[in-house]
Amino acid sequence: MKTITVNRDKHPCFNASVKGKFGRLHLPVAPKCNVKCKFCNRKYDCVNESRPGVTSTVLSPTQSVTYIEKVLAKEPRISVVGIAGPGDPFANANKTMSTLRSVRARFPELILCLASNGMNLAPYVDELADLGVSHVTVTINAVDPSIGAKIYSWVRDGKIVYRGLQAGKLLLERQLDAVSRLKDNDITVKVNTIVIPSINDHHLLDIAKKMKEMNVDLLNCMAMLPNAGTPFGHIIEPSKQEIYKIRKQAEQFLPQMRHCTRCRADAVGLLDEDRTNELRGCLTACSAKPNVQSEQLVQVVEAARKCTLPKMHIGRG
Repeated sequence: MKTITVNRDKHPCFNASVKGKFGRLHLPVAPKCNVKCKFCNRKYDCVNESRPGVTSTVLSPTQSVTYIEKVLAKEPRISVVGIAGPGDPFANANKTMSTLRSVRARFPELILCLASNGMNLAPYVDELADLGVSHVTVTINAVDPSIGAKIYSWVRDGKIVYRGLQAGKLLLERQLDAVSRLKDNDITVKVNTIVIPSINDHHLLDIAKKMKEMNVDLLNCMAMLPNAGTPFGHIIEPSKQEIYKIRKQAEQFLPQMRHCTRCRADAVGLLDEDRTNELRGCLTACSAKPNVQSEQLVQVVEAARKCTLPKMHIGRG
């Protein structure tokens, strides 16, 4: 069986030295979410906003493959295809996994990436590794359930909704399990932490220390963006100086990501040369295409399901 090598160093979000050479493409295939954060306003159609959770449309797995083909024709520097919402990939697990199988079958040379809250991630880690998903970001805003209880309005596990301390405990347990399994599978893990003044800003070093113990590769301390109409809408965004200080302190435990652009769920292009607005028409056109799989796509997806795809080797060269 042929082995295909994917060079994980070509991921511009995890490797700042290549952010001007390689780009990322986010596929907005996951509209549902299983965690309600008190800072999140899940508004999909605001084209002027650049923040996680926002997209102009949602794609199906089939439409995603067509969209990648069209984007690569216009921007061949794309090295990464990721799924980061606009909800959570594993609150939409069937669509997420179907998309990943299809993308890996059609584009074996691309890096596959995911960003998740970690709530329902762990059961899929083994298959993610088999598909050659090399980079996963998990958003962890607290390693103390009592602090997590202040951040999340609710957490949904299947049909059961948890609130308060129960929600904080369950989410943290699931997140730590997911990170542990990811590292056991040699997947590069970045942790995003939203810095929320008076809520968890005093807690960042505890998070950094715990993530170091779990062999996390990178920590991204991100300032909370106040969103009108949310419980935290009145909290003032941390200043650049405050974030700089937090990152400097956390750096004693883990390398810090300092070039994050807080990408939308439909972001495309280089980090320093974003083309999301320019290619929005292409995205919209692909989302309007019928969800009928071509014969070729049916064949490659079926091959992926039967594990007959080339063996993936995730390396650094």
